[in-house]
This record gives sequence, C-alpha cells and structure tokens, in this order.
Amino acid sequence: MATVLGINGVFHDSAAALVVDGEIVAAAEEERFNRRKHGKVPVPFSTWELPELSARWCLEEAGIAAADLDAIAYSYDPALAQAPGPDLTVDEWEGLRTLYAQRSPLFLRTVFPDVDTERFRFVAHHVAHAASAYLAAPFPSSAVMTLDGRGERSSFLAGHVVDGELEVLADNRLPNSLGLLYEELTAHLGYRRSSDEYKVMALASYGQPRHLERFRQLVRTDGRGSFVTEAVDWHELAPAGRGDGTLDPAHADLASSVQVRLQEVLVELARWLHERTGERVLTMAGGVALNCVANTHVFEHGPFDDVWVQPAAGDAGTALGAALKVAHDLGDRVQPLRTAALGRRWDDDELRRRLETAKVPYEEPADVAEAVAEVLADDGVVAWFQGRSEFGPRALGKRSLLAHPGRAENLERLNDVKGREQFRPVAPMVLLERAKDVFEGGPVPSPFMLFTHRVRNGWAERIPAVVHVDGTARIQTVDSTDDPLMHRCLSAFERRTGLPIVVNTSLNTAGRPMVDDPRDALECFGSAPIDVLAIGPFLVRRGALFARP
Repeated sequence: MATVLGINGVFHDSAAALVVDGEIVAAAEEERFNRRKHGKVPVPFSTWELPELSARWCLEEAGIAAADLDAIAYSYDPALAQAPGPDLTVDEWEGLRTLYAQRSPLFLRTVFPDVDTERFRFVAHHVAHAASAYLAAPFPSSAVMTLDGRGERSSFLAGHVVDGELEVLADNRLPNSLGLLYEELTAHLGYRRSSDEYKVMALASYGQPRHLERFRQLVRTDGRGSFVTEAVDWHELAPAGRGDGTLDPAHADLASSVQVRLQEVLVELARWLHERTGERVLTMAGGVALNCVANTHVFEHGPFDDVWVQPAAGDAGTALGAALKVAHDLGDRVQPLRTAALGRRWDDDELRRRLETAKVPYEEPADVAEAVAEVLADDGVVAWFQGRSEFGPRALGKRSLLAHPGRAENLERLNDVKGREQFRPVAPMVLLERAKDVFEGGPVPSPFMLFTHRVRNGWAERIPAVVHVDGTARIQTVDSTDDPLMHRCLSAFERRTGLPIVVNTSLNTAGRPMVDDPRDALECFGSAPIDVLAIGPFLVRRGALFARP
C-alpha cells in the first residue's frame, strides 16, 4: 500500500498527480493554478517549472503530509538523455534540460522540505506516457503505443502489457519524430509549437493532401516497428504563415498532407504491433494521441477492435503515468481511471460565499440543469462550472461553454466569445444512449472527446454549429451514471428542442488556461459576452450583473 506523487516538469504542461493505494486521487495541471497556458512565458526554458501549486493541492485534497509520501515519481530519466551533438538535431537547451532533471530532487526540497530525496524515482518519459494509458485503461492486457515530440533520446514506444507488466517491443530514436514533424509544421504556419498543434489539425480539414506523395518519401516506416522522418524544406512547399487565423489554401493543403501521412503511419505501426501482440485492444498516449482525427483513423482502419486513449494524453499525463508505474512497482494493484474529473472542487456553501463576497447577484433555481436547458433552448450562451475540474486539455462538462447546436451562427459566435480563429470547430456533447442515432464511425462510448465521428444523414442540418467542414464532429458522450447533472441538462434540452446535444467548448478565452476556480469563472463571465454563468446550484445572469446601481 503506497502513496505516490507523480511530477511532470520537463518540457511543458507541468502537472502533478497523486495515487494512493493504487487509486487515482487527484491530478491537475500547473497552468490551472498559475494561469500560464502550457506553462509558457517568453523565456525559452521557462517551461521547466516544477508543479509546486498543483502538487501542494494534490496532497491537501487527500489530506496527506509530504512526509507521508512513499515515493515521488518524475516523468523523465536524465540517465537516458543525450546532449546535443552532430548526429542529434535537438534544441540548444537539451543539455540544460537534462541537468535540470538531474537536480529536480533538490529543487523539490524547496517545495517539500520534509521529503527525503531517496524517495525520488525517475521514470522514463515514454514509459510514463505508456503507463498513463495501459495502467489507467480498464483492460488486463493490451498493446500500447506512445508518440510525441521527444523524451530523453526517443520519440516513440510500442509494447505489450499483461497484468500491468510492460514489454517494450520497439522504440524510435531522435531525430526521427512524428511529434516534432507536426511541431515544425505548426511553427512554419506561424503558430506556437508544443501548444497550437490542434489548430493545425482543424486547418487540415479545409485542405487537400496535395503534397502527400512527397511526405510518403520523407516519412517512412521500416516494417520493424520503427520509422524515419527526414528533414523537410517547408518553404519549398508553402510560404511561412503568420499564425493570425487566416485560412490560406496553401497552408491548409500542407496541413492536410502532413495529417494524412501521420494517419497512414500510425496505422502501419499499429498493424506491426498487432502482429506482434495479437491483442484486441490498443491503448495510446503521448501528444500525438491528442490528434482525435488520427485516433479515429487508427480505430477505423487499424487492426484493433478497440482503441483507448488517456484523456490527458499530452505531457501533463506523464505525471499520472509516472505515479501509476511506481505504485505498480511498489506492489499496489492499480485501479483503472474512472473519470477525468480529478481536479479542484468547491462545495455549495463556498460558492455562495464567493458570489456574495464579489457582490454578484445570483439565483438558486430548483434545478440548475432545467434552468440552463431553458436558457440554451432560448439560444443563450452558458458558462458551466460544476464539480471537479477536468484533467487534460478538453472541456468535459465541468468547465465548459454551452450553446444551442441548431444555430449555425453559434460557431462564429462562440469563436468570437473566445477570441479565436474562425476555422476552429466546436464540439457536441451528446446523451450516451442517443449517440449512435446521430453519429457513426468512431467508438461509443467516447467520454473524453478524443475521437471524431461522422454525422449521420439527416442530422447535419439539425445541428450545424457542431458539424465540421468535413462532415465530422468530435463528440463527448454523457452517461447518466458518470455525470447525472449534465445528463439531466441534456435530457431537459432534448425535451425542449428535440436535440439530444448541446455545443460544448472549453470555458476560457484565447491564450488563457481553462477556467478552474470560481474567481476565474467570474472573470471570464464578466469579460466575455456570455449570457448566464451556472456555478454549482446558482445562476448569474448577465443582465442582472450589469444592472446593479
């Protein structure tokens, strides 16, 4: 029986997670506390921040003192890293990054002075990614695949897991990296690498893969569970972008070409892995596994019956994976992840006090779910702040902006509310029992919004706000057992409109982390054209807020 704190503080998305006796108790990104998205400020190595605030909160949430920790698991092993050299094209900070990781036990003593550094355990980056998938998934055995930009010397791991024991079957050494390829594309188009790749994924749907044959030459699998990514002259293919949200056809075609080749390579790797393992389930993590279009391609065209992706599949999730791996190694029977709602929460009394302290007029309806459904049916935009916040980059009905899916103009409206590019889609949240009536092609249930689904005939014109340009939607299914409040809201909305769906996008504005605590919610509500804030059992109406004397 062990208490393990997991830490990610190497590349970006600094985070902490706590596992107690094999149970996931808490997990949160540091950005939710310090309000720096992805931990980034304009200093190149500022991303190397220990998740001091989120780690403290994890312990407080569990009522555990730092001295009671059996282990602290860090999701990077400096012994496996390699400094830059003539045969390894990595950024100039790699040597400093490794030194930082080596000294992280000493840095952590400034946060938790009572923790003996002997309790500190390094976990290889891709092993932490893999463990965040195979140990969190509800399967006793699986194939596992992790892909990202880089971790120590590698960019990829493929393996076979039985009863929590990982056999690594293949890895891929830098500079070959699908994640870095996508990062380079993102930077060439003028967006922030290791941050805005999801924008490029959305942009790809507007283009044609005109450069696909070129990328088939540049990115090749070898039939042995590995791949090669050759250097790309991006300027030869398309001019550099400004990252200003302009929908340039040349940029869309380039994004489409890389996206399609990524999907093909993932299927080729999955087929090789299936031949080696014979497993029916593939579990996935790593930043590339946040590419929901590619995940769906693997699900539909790959050899596995099921594909399970961990909701915080990016680097934040390695904090969870490191903690789960060390807990397993210490003899605990790790319990599967039951929900992504692992972050902070406030009870009703605390929320009431916050509203009264802020002198914000509020209502307390008999049922906030019914009241919100009424607002949505009348085409209002609702900020939804309920329960524990989500772990990972997707809003999953805890910190969400909600709207009517039947109004096509609500896509532009929400992108204006958030201050982001108009080519960006918003997502549908759908009752689990109705999902297959409306969508096809991806896995159902799909509770973590990590796959796309095709919209069935006859439905696209009924829910135009959530249908992407390619006829797909990135759905989240809502189960009455897992989230009874949101399920009631969706059911109430369906009774009023005939639609078992609402628009769901993250509760934040461009460049800001997702709202996490009540103050964040009030700031966002006060600064953006949102009609109603549903915070716990209370409603704050915009008209009432700005009608005060």
